[in-house]
Amino acid sequence: MTALEKLVFLFEVETLANRLREKSKKIVTTNGSFDILHEGHFYFLREAKEQGDVLIVGLNSDSSVRKNKGLGRPINNQEIRALNLTKLEYVDYVVIFYETTPNELLKKIKPHVHVNGEEYGNNCVEAPVVRQYGGRIHLVRRIEGYSTTRIIGERQ
Repeated sequence: MTALEKLVFLFEVETLANRLREKSKKIVTTNGSFDILHEGHFYFLREAKEQGDVLIVGLNSDSSVRKNKGLGRPINNQEIRALNLTKLEYVDYVVIFYETTPNELLKKIKPHVHVNGEEYGNNCVEAPVVRQYGGRIHLVRRIEGYSTTRIIGERQ
């Protein structure tokens, strides 16, 4: 699959998820800004992929990153961030969402597993939506020393 084939529009993602479910694929989701990709992201995304058959990454739009992280972010625009993610072999699909949380996206996908960083805990903001459709939360431990915010701070 090419990088462009991995990009899914928001209006297409529910149909994609339904097709995958019909093929008995275990759908895994995660989300984030993925602004400056680093080893922490790679580790996190690899572990997310190990939780099922298909990994769909919800990517915060530029406007939602600004709302969540401040006016200086993102460093890379949503198109660049999305294309960078599609180049990773363990990422199957990328969809850009515009809210500050991925909950509306998760309602469309109804993942079997949603992966989040352990710092957000089992009762993260996504948990009620994921559990409503029978899914579970999988937490990944954070690798110390890897953080986009830290990388940016060290350069200023």
